[in-house]
Amino acid sequence: MLTLNLNPKTLSPSSFIHKTFVNPKKPSISHQFSNFKSPIHCKSNQITERGILFDTGDTFFRHESATGRDLRVLAAALYKQSKGQLRVLDAMCGCGIRSLRYLIESKADFVLANDANESHRRVILENLAIVERFQGGKKRWVVTHLEANRVLTDCYLQRDYFDYIDIDSFGSDSSFFLRAAFSSLKLDGLVYVTSTDGYSSGGHRPFHSLAAFGAYVRPMPYANELGLRILIGGAVREASVLGYHVTPLFSYYSYHGPVFRVLLRMNRGKLPDNRDYGFICYCNRCGNSQAVSWGELGQIRCLCSNTKDAAPLVVSGPLWTGPLHSAAYIMEMLNLAEEWGWVGNGAGTDLEKLLKRMLEESDPRLPFGYIKLDEVASRAQTNTPSIRTIMNFLHKEGYAASRSHIASNAIKTDCPMAVCIRIAKELHGC
Repeated sequence: MLTLNLNPKTLSPSSFIHKTFVNPKKPSISHQFSNFKSPIHCKSNQITERGILFDTGDTFFRHESATGRDLRVLAAALYKQSKGQLRVLDAMCGCGIRSLRYLIESKADFVLANDANESHRRVILENLAIVERFQGGKKRWVVTHLEANRVLTDCYLQRDYFDYIDIDSFGSDSSFFLRAAFSSLKLDGLVYVTSTDGYSSGGHRPFHSLAAFGAYVRPMPYANELGLRILIGGAVREASVLGYHVTPLFSYYSYHGPVFRVLLRMNRGKLPDNRDYGFICYCNRCGNSQAVSWGELGQIRCLCSNTKDAAPLVVSGPLWTGPLHSAAYIMEMLNLAEEWGWVGNGAGTDLEKLLKRMLEESDPRLPFGYIKLDEVASRAQTNTPSIRTIMNFLHKEGYAASRSHIASNAIKTDCPMAVCIRIAKELHGC
């Protein structure tokens, strides 16, 4: 019997800003929260990120997650600009830097900063003290120390709904919080979810991925993209139970961890006809992939096989088979980042490169997955071709092709593997 332990854990991440803010470290803040036990004193570890000086104390903090924090701040700011208000629930705030950036950079009207570890209270309060707690008689921020599901459920029961919910959890724990998050989210609101479960995306723990995301995943060449797709698919399933549908605005993979992050928009109504929610098949013989709907499950076969010599297919799912990004939304993020001086003129090179690559990946002609050029070279028995050269050839022959933000030596294309092999041979005079 399979036993899955999905205990909520605490993670921290965050980064971003135009001005330099110095943390005054007001010791008087703590007496306002006398109903809490005296916090354990944390070591001081001051860091500046996007001009914000903050203390990580002994909380979990990754410098490498700066880009992920940039993306979430841009998304929250766009929401505030379009809706005129922004209430954020940071369910696992760590040292509080994400909550602080939502207040300063995204101009959030209110942030509920929650972290289950009460020993982090001092460092969170001192970091958030950069922003006045009250404005016009209303609270700008509140700090709580509850398990994530508890704080999300309490908000739902009190009908205290939020515009933007940030769930930055370890492993596959995000699936444990999704239903409570959707219940406490406003319609047309945003949920930013995280997974660090690389074993499941690699197909190494299929029964674990089945329990956590509702998807049985087997090893495939584009494992890290599967990590994003099972995360979205799990969210689609949980939202559907409540009568909602969610769509990804952007999906981001980062090698450290690894970390899978997705921004989802929630609205009323189930996904029509299970569109974009199905199965993915990969043929080891020819190297091609295909999406399979629920109704086609009993008819799966690869076109490279005849009835007498059928090659077994690797099948994973159900998961999200639709687009990972909204091109229009990525363009809005890029424009805002440029307006803030984060990209262009040599500033924010990594962020600019990422957003532009996501924009390329948003071409509706591109299918799921990507093709590693090393695999093409192996099948063609040639040296690995350069990405630029092979993409130029593909474009000349009328195929869609782009780089992948997930794998540096891979391309996304609607071109069959056989044609990629032919092009690789031609490039080497074979």
